[in-house]
Amino acid sequence: MSNAELTRMIESEHPYRGKALFELCDRVPRDDDAATKVAMLSRLPSLRLARLFDRVSLAWSAIIALLAAETTHAREEAYAAFGALDLAEQQDMLDYLEVKSIEEAHPRIT
Repeated sequence: MSNAELTRMIESEHPYRGKALFELCDRVPRDDDAATKVAMLSRLPSLRLARLFDRVSLAWSAIIALLAAETTHAREEAYAAFGALDLAEQQDMLDYLEVKSIEEAHPRIT
């Protein structure tokens, strides 16, 4: 499936939108277009409200995937996506990542 098709699934709140998001996130380390789309999608209210577990939303998982990719473009997109969160959610995410600033976060996805 193409990046555009996955993006449409996520935007339309398809029942498999989480799976589509994870597929797109898997492409981020080698695909700047995927990184741009993941960052854009992290701003969707539906992803900010959808919880994977505890306080971790699909939007947070998208930002974490961008950070974990460790490419210049993906990290820039992660910082912008993080900046789009409200201040309380930013602080909550920093607490979850156990860092003082988003630039300090270097999560690993295994």
